[in-house]
Amino acid sequence: MRPSVIFITFLIYTAFLFFITWLTARRATNRAFFIGNKASPWFVVAYGMIGASMSGVTFMSVPGWVGQTQFSYMMVVIGYLFGYFTIATVLLPLYYRLNLTSIYSYLETRFGFWSYKTGAFYFIVSRVIGASFRMFLVVNVLQIFVFDAWHVPFEVTVLIFIILILLYTFKGGIKTIIWTDTVQTTFMLLALVFSIVFIVRKLGTTFPGLTFDVFHSGYCKMAFTDWHDKRFFLKELLSGVFIAIVMTGLDQEMMQKNLSCRSLRDAQKNMFSFSFIMVIVNFMILFLGAILFIYADRTGTSLPARSDDLFPMIAINYLSPVAGLVFLVGLISAAYPSADGALTSLTTCFSIDFLGMNKNERLTERQKVHVRYLVHTGFAFVLLFVIVIFRIINDRAVIDKLFTVAGYTYGPLLGLYAFGLFTPYKVKDQWVPIVAIISPLLCYFLSSHSEILLFGYKFGFELLILNGIITFAGLLILRKPKTNVSHD
Repeated sequence: MRPSVIFITFLIYTAFLFFITWLTARRATNRAFFIGNKASPWFVVAYGMIGASMSGVTFMSVPGWVGQTQFSYMMVVIGYLFGYFTIATVLLPLYYRLNLTSIYSYLETRFGFWSYKTGAFYFIVSRVIGASFRMFLVVNVLQIFVFDAWHVPFEVTVLIFIILILLYTFKGGIKTIIWTDTVQTTFMLLALVFSIVFIVRKLGTTFPGLTFDVFHSGYCKMAFTDWHDKRFFLKELLSGVFIAIVMTGLDQEMMQKNLSCRSLRDAQKNMFSFSFIMVIVNFMILFLGAILFIYADRTGTSLPARSDDLFPMIAINYLSPVAGLVFLVGLISAAYPSADGALTSLTTCFSIDFLGMNKNERLTERQKVHVRYLVHTGFAFVLLFVIVIFRIINDRAVIDKLFTVAGYTYGPLLGLYAFGLFTPYKVKDQWVPIVAIISPLLCYFLSSHSEILLFGYKFGFELLILNGIITFAGLLILRKPKTNVSHD
């Protein structure tokens, strides 16, 4: 497929998003930017969150990951269900009762200034790294299949992508993203279905026949019973529960969309419906991964050095040009929600939690908008820098790296919220940042030496749980004498 065709497809799709932005961002205020005027239909939010949750990482990295981990990721996905239930029944009622714009404001009410800033800081670090990982995948595909042929440096490709996202999220914020996510989820799901259809036709078989082959191959194993293994099913299941809680329930980007719903009841309906659809879609992506490997085996196609490149390589180089375009649109559709949502949530978090924009009565609405524009632009260039660095150090599947980093950066948030919700204690607030630094460092040490210290045990994604437990224990040491604490 010619680079010009790919690039034109990218531009047409982006232009369509700009049209939606124009429709939704007219007369947008700060309130519309941050919480969509609390008027978002719950079913639109639920549908759009599928694309935002999965991102380009799931769409492109998970299929290639099947070769190393088979279907074990489904145990993580099943764990998500329990995590989403906890969010709907515990966290969302709290956020709506406190009428929060930034969810980290809860930590200030519960513990104090330093706990609040610590929580907001860890979100910013987590979201900058996570969003950069996700955007890297899309930009890298554009670089390999388009811009390398035109001798355009990777840094320039990243800059183009960042500027486009910056422009269409600049004004509308969450009000715009709710609707662009819906469009992007639709294209991503269509690309997923059509990719499976194209492979079935290319192999000259039927869907039932290929399904039979998948379930009799070595790729569909879900439950690994060796407790030493990173893929041990119980570790994966528990990790899924807490990954969902921290990467959705304690994440400003995901909760900002829920908080834009008209009521708590609507937000809960959104979360329950979204969670079950996510299980189905993730299974389809794992199934796609299995048939990609079956296709490579039957056609004698050499596997790429990086597993993340398997899907784009087959879709663009070995299937029909239409299949390549379908893949490209699906990838862009999966990646844009990660980028636009990240920029909006980072802007919200920094503006509210560090600049105190919601409490500053000296600034006019116009001045607040100007400050928000500056923050929005600043984070766009932070993401650009991190993506470029990540390309230099990337050495394994991005989905693996993403969850590993989340274990270190979201762990302190898990410990802080768990301590706040399930104990009656206040803490010595000024020492909380020290605990939040020590906990990830201890986790890194234990993870690096676990096989020696823990009789051959290898940490997987459950490192997140350990991080939360260590933070919780540290806060327990810092507790003040018991007082009557109200969460509202």
